[in-house]
Amino acid sequence: MPPASAAPHGPYGFLGPEGSFAHAAAQALAGGAELVPQASVAEAVDAVRAATVAGAVVPLENSVEGSVPATLDELAGNGSPLVIAAEAYLPVVFDLLARPGTRPGDIAAVATHPHAAAQVRRYLRAQLPAAKVIPVESTAGGAQAVADGRYDAAVAPAAAGRRYGLDSLAHDIADNPGAVTRFVLLSSPSAPPPPTGDDRTTVVTYLKDDHAGALLEILTEFAIRGVNLTRIESRPTKGRLGQYCFSIDCEGHVDEARVGDALAALRRICADVRYLGSYPRSDGAAGRRGEILRGRADADFEEAAGWLDRIRGAGAG
Repeated sequence: MPPASAAPHGPYGFLGPEGSFAHAAAQALAGGAELVPQASVAEAVDAVRAATVAGAVVPLENSVEGSVPATLDELAGNGSPLVIAAEAYLPVVFDLLARPGTRPGDIAAVATHPHAAAQVRRYLRAQLPAAKVIPVESTAGGAQAVADGRYDAAVAPAAAGRRYGLDSLAHDIADNPGAVTRFVLLSSPSAPPPPTGDDRTTVVTYLKDDHAGALLEILTEFAIRGVNLTRIESRPTKGRLGQYCFSIDCEGHVDEARVGDALAALRRICADVRYLGSYPRSDGAAGRRGEILRGRADADFEEAAGWLDRIRGAGAG
């Protein structure tokens, strides 16, 4: 996990309310700064853009359910650009929470975030087949709603149960144990931190036009420079049906010649490229980074640039 100094000074927003997984991630990333809960990913992002908070912690992807569409769309949308300043990976363990005295047979409505609901689908079908699942903005928000009497039970972290005075009727109910969620700290654009040797860079690319091989052209710019991708996903641009942008994570830092060169090449061939930051990885992948191929290291780029300068200046290299 990156040090708190890698993140901007607070206050920080987070996908709340208190007791959410995002709250735990914000506590890990914030370094003791003031934390301000936000009702949704969109509100957390808007708070950063409005400068009412210095940064916001939101979920980006889960090891079981994949990426969080609301976060991808906010980062790729029409609002002012933001960057990822840091990331944190948190294990996610879900409990079935209810007000004291509630029995399983009393539960008609279960509130939780859609990503959480998808991760406990089999459990709910087997144990509460008649219960209706109500989607809410966050798991802790569901727990708070149960405490307020709006729903009978929630699927949420145990911390949310303790915070809102709920009992845990069942612990660790996920269909796939060991799930992990990646949270990111978003901030206004600034110069990226220096490379650490174990970094990640995130961009969103937009095609100039739809033609055969358009995605291959984007992938080729990374491949020929030996830049390994760790995530690529398409998202609709919200325009015409069939128009997509691509959200991409790659190994490396924009200050590395091969990564910067790849991004510059994308800028030439794409309608737009939205740079979303270079930041230290925290997924424990140190030592497993893809090998830098021959001719792709920074020194190789420098030597080649010097050779080209000599050709242009003296006619011989």
